[in-house]
Amino acid sequence: MNEAASTPLARPPYPPGFRARRGLNWGVLGLLYTSFYMCRYNLSIANKSISEQYGFSRAQMGAIITTALFAYACGQIINGLLTDRMGGKRAMLIGAAGTIAMNLAFGAASFAGMLGLFVAIRGLDGYLQAFGAPGMVKINTAWFAHRERGRFSGIFGFMINLGRFGIFTLGPALLAGFTLLGLIHVPPLHWRWLFWTPSLLCALVAVVMALTVKETPEETGFPGVIPDDSGPAGVRADVREVIRAITRNPVVWITACAYACTGAVRQAVDQWFPRYMQELYQVDLKSAQFQFLAFLIPFVASAGSLLSGYVSDTVFQGRRAPVALVLYFLETAIILLAARFHSANAAILFLILISFTANSTHSILGSAAPMDIGGRRRAGFALGVIDSFQYFGGSLAGYFLGRLLDRSLGSYFYFMAPFGMLGGLLMLTIRGRITTPPKAA
Repeated sequence: MNEAASTPLARPPYPPGFRARRGLNWGVLGLLYTSFYMCRYNLSIANKSISEQYGFSRAQMGAIITTALFAYACGQIINGLLTDRMGGKRAMLIGAAGTIAMNLAFGAASFAGMLGLFVAIRGLDGYLQAFGAPGMVKINTAWFAHRERGRFSGIFGFMINLGRFGIFTLGPALLAGFTLLGLIHVPPLHWRWLFWTPSLLCALVAVVMALTVKETPEETGFPGVIPDDSGPAGVRADVREVIRAITRNPVVWITACAYACTGAVRQAVDQWFPRYMQELYQVDLKSAQFQFLAFLIPFVASAGSLLSGYVSDTVFQGRRAPVALVLYFLETAIILLAARFHSANAAILFLILISFTANSTHSILGSAAPMDIGGRRRAGFALGVIDSFQYFGGSLAGYFLGRLLDRSLGSYFYFMAPFGMLGGLLMLTIRGRITTPPKAA
């Protein structure tokens, strides 16, 4: 290896055409995962409408949220293991087919209006969507070298937030009505269209993904370009090998527990901020104030994902924990300040700042760290274990936060504060590292 290529900031000397082919692969994968998020965060826009139509309390709406997140968490463990066996592309297509079907079913369930039916459908949707993240991370582990994965995680965060921005823009427009190209007027639609429309977009992107994406550079004529840092060559792995390697690594469990703290804060913002602003400050979903917030939450989340990934790759040479450590303690301070100021503008400012910190830790601990730990052969299960904890933690922001909000909307920020502090303390225990350096190719 030449001297330039060995420096931390040098770009790897890839052959002509590789970066373009990788960009196509990643772009289509990212768009499919974007559509997954449109099919996931539609419930936060529909939350108040469903509650008003059927008389559901916040705790009952929280039960739908908790079931979906808990099922997603369990699915991450199971499906991460399956993904390492079947391959990332097949896993992502299974997840796409599942969330399309479940979102169509959830919209149709509006004609019955039964809480148990909503809970069951959303729970099954959560499990099926859990094929998406392990599949995408497993594919991209084969396409990105170790020192590039933090930046990949930033792009990963951007695609997630593109989905959130899409549904936060499309959702209010569907509920209020809009004019398309100045010619076609669409009247206000029932909330069920918040579930039907994203599922159709997901179906379209899934077809494109099936036709264009390849699992490894070798399949596109670029053998040996990305060294395999997980041992024997290949992306398929024996189940027992994967379980032993991942479950015996203590860093996996520390990272997972910290990630649970990220999930509790992140889901508290994402699942409840529209309703919080509607009910406490009477902010309309179509108002400029809400649209400003709905734009800036995913925007700063994307910026935080990109920045934290870049800093962990370059300044800290692939170590994720130092960056996460600072972010967790900063997040705690912001949350405590948010609880002391009571105005719509203050709430907007603090929700934006919390989203920045939570999504920064989300990207580096949820995608870069599992890729570092698992390598090509075990990234799916490493992602599944670590990411499952994010949603175990996030599930607390459903029923339990809903019950607190039934008592007082003022409990909103106090719910989040302990999780930021605990996440920072957990990062301290691994003394500034997430993984050992990858094995030589």
